Amino acid sequence: MQPTLMCSRRKPPAVAFLIVTVLVGTSFSSGWFFGEQRGARAAVPEGEGHLLDKGTVPSSVSDDVNFNEFWNVWNMVKDNYYKQPVSDKSLYYGAMKGMVAAAGDPYTMYFDPEASKDFKGMLSGTFSGIGAEIGSKDGVIVVVAPLKDSPAEMAGLAEGDIILSIDGKDTTKLAVDQAVALIRGVEGTDVKLSVVHAGADHAEDLTITRQVIKIDSVKWSIDKEGFATISIAEFNGDTTGLFNQAVNDVLAKNVKGIVFDLRSDPGGLLTAAIDVASAWTGYQTVVIEKQQDDAQSFPGVSAPRLEGIPTVVLVDGGSASASEIVAGALQDYGLATMVGTQTFGKGSVQDFRDLPDGSSVKITIAAWYTPKGRTINETGLTPDVVVEYTKEDAHAKRDPQKEKALEILRAPKAAAH
Repeated sequence: MQPTLMCSRRKPPAVAFLIVTVLVGTSFSSGWFFGEQRGARAAVPEGEGHLLDKGTVPSSVSDDVNFNEFWNVWNMVKDNYYKQPVSDKSLYYGAMKGMVAAAGDPYTMYFDPEASKDFKGMLSGTFSGIGAEIGSKDGVIVVVAPLKDSPAEMAGLAEGDIILSIDGKDTTKLAVDQAVALIRGVEGTDVKLSVVHAGADHAEDLTITRQVIKIDSVKWSIDKEGFATISIAEFNGDTTGLFNQAVNDVLAKNVKGIVFDLRSDPGGLLTAAIDVASAWTGYQTVVIEKQQDDAQSFPGVSAPRLEGIPTVVLVDGGSASASEIVAGALQDYGLATMVGTQTFGKGSVQDFRDLPDGSSVKITIAAWYTPKGRTINETGLTPDVVVEYTKEDAHAKRDPQKEKALEILRAPKAAAH
């Protein structure tokens, strides 16, 4: 089973994937590609001609597109660039990246084989880097969320920080995957980031040592009052199993209420999000996918084991994609009170496909809506109760958002959920 980015289940093997960013983070047929050009050099890496049929022009290409020009430019670079020899692989993968990037969508990307391996490795929950999810918002590279106790968090990187440069390279024209590639590196090496913290008016340089990061996506605890806290860091391959363990514990201890913490959760696998939401929603619709004129509902997949247990879901600006889908479903059905700040607003669907040479592509194919038809993309979700969490709170080790959640759960009206 291949990872897919919040993809439609109508498509052949591809796991749905909701991740908003990449940490370092429509299928292709093998016969597509450029028009006929006699004498042109192969447009694929040496030894991989099975990816290319140069005599075939897709029928969907408009008449004003002349693939001969592609080959002309290819040959110009091969023949005239002053540093020789020019790698066919570099030109080929560069052309693929540029073509996909031309869609103008920050979540539509092409990965060469090495980048593809890194990207899929991230889904396993283990990777080498600084431990921060980054994304593109309003045309800049931003920190969506640092992982708890990660090198990024320890260095002071925070949600909403703008990354101006990476090891001196300006990020203004970088795609997210390019920024990720610069940040990722060998364990024990340093990366220098120039960042503007949220609310600040000047840049600060941070030097962060890369580490191998292992994420346990779900953590839970039960306090002396009988309230459970379930936290999900991101929705990855181990989430469903760990969440089921948490649910079993919660039910065995007969808790009085649940604080469901999705703060700084940047997303993950659609299947995991639906599994988790089902614990409250049961078999009701969890999310709706709209693709052009088509719409499809994704129902829950299990009985509502947590039905009737008062729940408060915590969100913030780092809650994105999968976490927004789960929180939105619980809010729509009145199954939880949402507390915190406006969520990130990543509600688009990416279809992820492997290509024969080990590279891969993900393309935005649709948008997600809550069960009541509310849009998520670019707008995010508004909490029922808005509570800020400031740097002063962090320094004083206060958590006013969780305090508000417990206050709500202690109130008699919490039993109404």
